[in-house]
Amino acid sequence: MVEERITDGRRIAELLSSEVDGREDGELAEYAVTNADRDVEPTADGARAYDVTRRDERIARVFVHDDRAHLEFEAGQDIAAAAAADVDLRVRPKATQPPKTLVFVESGAAVKRATDVLQTVSRRLEERDA
Repeated sequence: MVEERITDGRRIAELLSSEVDGREDGELAEYAVTNADRDVEPTADGARAYDVTRRDERIARVFVHDDRAHLEFEAGQDIAAAAAADVDLRVRPKATQPPKTLVFVESGAAVKRATDVLQTVSRRLEERDA
């Protein structure tokens, strides 16, 4: 059986959205997709598709490119960077004020690893806030 690799940025973002919004288990129960732009068109620099919130606080924004999507973490940036590296997702810091961390999701298969990063961020933020 030949498996097709999904490398369309918009489709990857849709798969990620389904995982975040559709799963009610573990830490993902704390997350929601908000402020979705249903007409978003991929761009070379990435066009904002939606926000990912945890308990009504924006944690990350999702951007779509032609061939990938990326999460731009606004909270738990250091946690997201370490967690993404642990699951072999490409990461880079974004030198803005405040700083952000970009986590790249380059295929449909990488979506599960991206949700692992979100769950790790959630757990660690919970521990930090306790």
